[in-house]
Amino acid sequence: MKRIGFIGTGHIAAPMARFLAYKGHRVTVSVRNAETAAALVASHGVSVADNQDVVDASDVVFLCLRPTVAVSAITPLAFRADQQIVSVMAGVTRDTLREHCAPASDISVTIPLGFLEQGGCPLPGFPDGRLLRELFEPENPVHDVATETALNMHFAVCAMVPGILDLLASGAEWLGDQTADRQAAEVYTTQLMSGYLATMARGQGQLAAERDALATEGTLSLQMTTALREGRAHEALTVAMDAIGARLGGKL
Repeated sequence: MKRIGFIGTGHIAAPMARFLAYKGHRVTVSVRNAETAAALVASHGVSVADNQDVVDASDVVFLCLRPTVAVSAITPLAFRADQQIVSVMAGVTRDTLREHCAPASDISVTIPLGFLEQGGCPLPGFPDGRLLRELFEPENPVHDVATETALNMHFAVCAMVPGILDLLASGAEWLGDQTADRQAAEVYTTQLMSGYLATMARGQGQLAAERDALATEGTLSLQMTTALREGRAHEALTVAMDAIGARLGGKL
């Protein structure tokens, strides 16, 4: 059992806090986002404290702040040399964290999403995933990432998730307009995509193989993939990811 603290208690931190509390760890969350913190107290018996008390009560500290306020929030805090720090903040470098979390020096970065609580969330870990494996496996697979630039490119791919959800929402709205039942249309669209991905084989090239198995000559699937390519949807996706990667310091 570890003593684990969260600085920042929002959409990403709350599922991790619930997961770790369920696993038997002693969890303390910051008072930031009081409503979420109160819900965690009620559902999982976590403790709530101000930021410095969270640090003082923890062996492992998760930094889950918006990147724009991260430095101003952590600079006043007094960390310990024996503490382990995990950041989930895009664009906040390990050099910056080492400077402002000193004397703590065991610092890692990962990218969780909310479904981590149910398992199956891949967690890239830089500079290594040893602590993440201890805390989150076997339910969530951990992948070591060799460089900070490579880790940042994972942040760029992660940003694809709301983009794809946006497209799915458009598809569900279209179906709802055609059927006059928007609720059923969204349920169907969500179940269709989640069910297909959940049962799809994994491996290099499998996404393209599954696409090609569906989009054969004369099919509606081929009409869709062709229209998206002719509409330059893939180019727009690549441009967006290049821009996000550049924003995070990627070498493009």
